[in-house]
Amino acid sequence: MATTDSATSGDSGTIARLGLRPGLVIQEFGYDDDCDESFRESIESATGEDLVDEDYGDVTDGAIVWYREGDDDLADLLMDVQSLLDDGACVWLLTPKTGVSGHVDAREVGEASSLAGLHATSTFVIGEGWAATQLVEKGRSK
Repeated sequence: MATTDSATSGDSGTIARLGLRPGLVIQEFGYDDDCDESFRESIESATGEDLVDEDYGDVTDGAIVWYREGDDDLADLLMDVQSLLDDGACVWLLTPKTGVSGHVDAREVGEASSLAGLHATSTFVIGEGWAATQLVEKGRSK
């Protein structure tokens, strides 16, 4: 993973790092009541579109995945997430940051990403309790 630094979930710098622009359709996986609502709202504001859920059946421009220790197999989930991604789209894996319940070890993220044909390129903190890791197809970097 390339860099790690902190950002507030709702700030424009964080959203800019995601590469979002109006009209993009972003699919969301793993939503639960512990997700960062401010971050979600910022994505919708930047794209002008509502996040679409796991059951969305069309091609998407990117995905965010909320994942906690103890959820289903991460590699399998990441393979499923890629099924509707447009060419060149990336996945943002959101995991509880160190010290927060449900934290996922970086080694587990790396192994699962590799098994799914993805590579972690950068990680930074969003909001109070989440870290965002950008995952792209192997052989492609930001």
